[in-house]
Order: sequence, then structure tokens, then C-alpha cells
Amino acid sequence: MPLPLDEREAFLAEPHIGALAVARGATGRAPLTVPIWYWYEPGGDFWFMTGRDSAKAKAIRAAGHISLMVERVGPTVRYVTVEGPVTSEVTSTGKELTDLAARYLPADKVEEYVRTATAEHGAQVTFHIRPEHWLSADLGSV
Repeated sequence: MPLPLDEREAFLAEPHIGALAVARGATGRAPLTVPIWYWYEPGGDFWFMTGRDSAKAKAIRAAGHISLMVERVGPTVRYVTVEGPVTSEVTSTGKELTDLAARYLPADKVEEYVRTATAEHGAQVTFHIRPEHWLSADLGSV
């Protein structure tokens, strides 16, 4: 059964690992699909960070649209998929990295992760996406 908007937004705001999909420019290739950490607050855009020169960033710039799917499998199978245009790309900040790490990691692991990521991941960009199209379901206790 599809979820009403308030439940879709609340579910998307939870710290699920997202599966981002974006079209590739290469003919005959499937979309690039990768797991991501993301940030969402109901009623707004969602955002995520990636390497400035990564294959993901290049595909997003070329396509201008992405799709994000989040799911859980217990206590019921539930998913939300959202698709929309890129509204901005900006250089990532240390605060964004810290906020994302704190969303997904235990508090005692955040500082170490931020330090390691800053040293090893290189220049990062943050993409903001406006949710325009939603699919969702709660499949009960399937």
C-alpha cells in the first residue's frame, strides 16, 4: 500500500542507507547505482556528498536528475523512492561531513571518521536534489 506524503517524508528523514541511481552517458550501460549516506528534512531538498571528480559526480552533472531509494525489511518491508533534479552543487563543508557521520555512526566514531575521510577522500561536493516524484509502499509483514 502506498504511503501518504507525511509518512514518506518521515521515512526518508530516517537514517537509511540510500541506493542512488543516475543515468550514465555511455550507450548500452545500465544506470550507475551506488549506496550513499544522505540528509533529508521533511518538506525540503535532500543532499549527499561525493568526490568532486568521482564517476558518480560526473554522471550526476551530465544527467541533472537522480533517483534515490531507501528501504527497511523489518518489522515490515517498507520503501520510498524519490526522484528529482539537481538544484545545486557546492563545495562540501566540514560541518556537512560531521553531520552526515553523526547521522549514521555511533557518537564515539564520528570524530575518527571525519578525520580519516578528510585525509583520504579528497575534495568533496554536495549535491542538493528537489524531490519531485515519489513511489512508496509498506508491504506489511511480508
